[in-house]
Amino acid sequence: MSDQPVEAFEPPYYVAVFSTVRTEEQAGYPETNARMEEIVRDIPGFLGMDHAQNPGGLGISVAYFRDAESLTQWRTHTEHRAAQQRGREQWYESYTLHVGKVERSHSFKRA
Repeated sequence: MSDQPVEAFEPPYYVAVFSTVRTEEQAGYPETNARMEEIVRDIPGFLGMDHAQNPGGLGISVAYFRDAESLTQWRTHTEHRAAQQRGREQWYESYTLHVGKVERSHSFKRA
């Protein structure tokens, strides 16, 4: 994705915050992650995604969606469901998912 944060959008919209700690076993993860990014970009209503990871291993992905229907389409996509299962079996030591409706949003960018 980008090295800049996703821009602020006119609310309301939805956000999915996925926080993870990965296992040592990451075989297949980079390819699957790239495929998931391809899939989510094609979902109508997908607005963008931010990623961050600290040196200790905590990773956070934040995905933005225009409406609940587009978020549901992503959540229930067949390939995404398979990747979720593989993540639980192999790639993640732990994770947390938070989903919310954004009611206020603004951004700043130095000119």
